[in-house]
Amino acid sequence: MSALDERNDDMNLSVGEEDMDVPMADDRVGHESKLTSDGGVVKTLLAAGQGWQTPAQGNDVHVHYVGKLLDGTVFDSSRDRGEPFKFTLGKGHVIKGWDIGVKSMKKGETCLLTCKPEYAYGEQGSPPKIPANATLQFEVELLFWGTDLTQGKHGIMKTILKEGTGYEQPKDLWEVNIAYEAKASGNTEAFSKSDENGTSFVVKDGYLCPAIAQAVKTMKLGELANLEVSPEFGFGSKDQDQVPANSSLEISMELKSWKKVESLTTDGGIVKKVLVEGEGYKKPPGGVKVKLTGYARLLDGTVIEEFPEGKELEFVTEEEQVVAGLDAAVMQMNKGEKAEITLTAPYAYGDEEAVRKVTIPGGSTIVYEINLVEFEKGKESWDMEESEKIEAASSLKDRGNMFFKDGKYKVALKKYEKALSYIEYDTAFSDQNKSNSKELKKSLYLNDAAAKLRLNKHKECVQSCTKALELDSSLVKAYFRRSQAYEHTVDYDLAEADLKKALELEEGNIEVKKQLANLKRKIASQNRKDAKLYGSIFKRMAKISEREDAKTNRSEPAKTAPPSTMQTDLNKENDAQPEQMETEATG
Repeated sequence: MSALDERNDDMNLSVGEEDMDVPMADDRVGHESKLTSDGGVVKTLLAAGQGWQTPAQGNDVHVHYVGKLLDGTVFDSSRDRGEPFKFTLGKGHVIKGWDIGVKSMKKGETCLLTCKPEYAYGEQGSPPKIPANATLQFEVELLFWGTDLTQGKHGIMKTILKEGTGYEQPKDLWEVNIAYEAKASGNTEAFSKSDENGTSFVVKDGYLCPAIAQAVKTMKLGELANLEVSPEFGFGSKDQDQVPANSSLEISMELKSWKKVESLTTDGGIVKKVLVEGEGYKKPPGGVKVKLTGYARLLDGTVIEEFPEGKELEFVTEEEQVVAGLDAAVMQMNKGEKAEITLTAPYAYGDEEAVRKVTIPGGSTIVYEINLVEFEKGKESWDMEESEKIEAASSLKDRGNMFFKDGKYKVALKKYEKALSYIEYDTAFSDQNKSNSKELKKSLYLNDAAAKLRLNKHKECVQSCTKALELDSSLVKAYFRRSQAYEHTVDYDLAEADLKKALELEEGNIEVKKQLANLKRKIASQNRKDAKLYGSIFKRMAKISEREDAKTNRSEPAKTAPPSTMQTDLNKENDAQPEQMETEATG
């Protein structure tokens, strides 16, 4: 480990994430330049570098160096180790004097950096090699800078010329707009460049050559970078207009803007493209009223619905008041966001013809361009009083019951689950509120189980019934519904036990008696099938055993015959073999 890696983080000597204001250094060999106003970092140019560019904050820089005390004692050297030292500029990975000094260097340059203690290791030093309050000198050679985007192949070397903003970087589905200029290495004329409006493309589709898409996925908004591209990530062995085969490329590019695009489903049935960013971070939850402006169209441009300002589209989320895809997409938007939502038929109007402003052919893909004007924010559960949570849960239960009666079991289930989220954990409630909560939870768990039965969520139904019984072991409905779920999962013994328990609690319950009778008939039918199946298996096993016995008898060694009769017996045995094999094969 180098001494540069051993700096003490408590010394607070790194420059952090902010950009470093480094004065212009003197380009004359042998001349000194003060890189800080207090003279804490002084640079002496030993050998001039190439060109005019210097590394920017965030670049990976590769250097050779020799570190010395003022008396000439060498305390560290990358040259002695035989490999260059790499670090990310401006991120506080090295002492402060290095972040400042290396930022002023050009490619190939060698300089002497003299760093006072406050720009090196300060009062603590770095024992045992570097004493406290030591001024240090480093002979530094800047070999090159840039990030290898090809995992050691050096196929795309990216150099940041200007840092971008924020933390996000484009993903495969995003649409990006870049300004770029591309040259064949060694040429001064660009063979391709963007116009004043930039060039837009979908990241996963790429543009011009593989290097551009690969590089743009590592960039932040507003970032400017240079790319050195090997033929493998350029045009390869093919001639391309003005670019000969197997040419390396030099590309400068700036990420000007993007439109975020994401698939909200694994099958790509709901795709959301952000046209205008919204405000804040909150999104509409389920069960709240939202207001939209915009329109919907077919892929050929035919407008099928319009909801302009003053005639906004209003609906309650997760209540099946609009097509499923629009409902799901709106719940992923922020207030004020404008987005393009593309829905395949299963998430729109399905395979059947539908009528809106115009007739919508079955199987149509629908595109919505919408603006989320506003939505009800409501009170978060953690901001509610105990009585408010109970009231909200009761209201949701009633609404869920309404949807259940209408056959909208998915919507009903969401209402029950939302209601339970308010009161499921009520240990801190007052005694009266805890009692009210318990009664409400019993009802909710039972209704939740009923909805899950209708949706064939049998294992989850068992869990809901069990939770209800943990609250009250005398709930006949819980035993009854759990037995139905067990019956569907072919756990007949458990189903029968639950029905018998229900009859113990309510002996005259006709529905339970009917269910138990049906279950017993089903068990008897299953037993008959099992008996037939196992009987057939046993017969096959018996036949196999008989054949094995026959093979064993034939393979027993024959008694030794007198020499005069042995040949005759062998001839008889050979004559018999074909007949025996045929019998075995056809038995």
